Amino acid sequence: MKIQISTLLPGLMVILSLLGGASQAAATATVDVYKSPTCGCCDKWVDHMRDHGFTVKTHDVGNKEIRKKSGIADSLGSCHTALVNGYAIEGHVPAPDILRLLKEKPKAVGLSVPDMPHGTPGMEGARSDPYNVLLIKERGEERKDTTIYNRYDPYAKKVEQQAERSLPDQKPTNSSVMRLK
Repeated sequence: MKIQISTLLPGLMVILSLLGGASQAAATATVDVYKSPTCGCCDKWVDHMRDHGFTVKTHDVGNKEIRKKSGIADSLGSCHTALVNGYAIEGHVPAPDILRLLKEKPKAVGLSVPDMPHGTPGMEGARSDPYNVLLIKERGEERKDTTIYNRYDPYAKKVEQQAERSLPDQKPTNSSVMRLK
């Protein structure tokens, strides 16, 4: 069976464009980070962003003014604020979530990981706490009004891995569970 290149070429181009979309978003995005000049975890987050292909400019002037100017409430605050392609990024948001935001382009102010949870990019160490990446839809929106954009729970992964190890010979079944109302 002969397949002509002209038949395969359009499909191949679509596949390549889909695969390159996320990396292209990072390659074309410059991130302006507003942080304290003495904050080591902010420096580590900047390195995390660069490792994911972003161009990063740091401004060692603190972030309170830019956070307020960007419309991020204090309840969503963290140690640094970044601006990228019209979005505000507050705190230790993982780069894959920022790439997703830039790809999906929702109508929003940006993303936040409030406070400084252990285990987030830049806050790695012996301890990893569960945390949420929050989507800020409107200026001044408080933490309770945001939407969860992504969840990170290292304990859920550990429980799942332990369950897999304890039952290695059993295969998952497609049995249904009847629930009473």
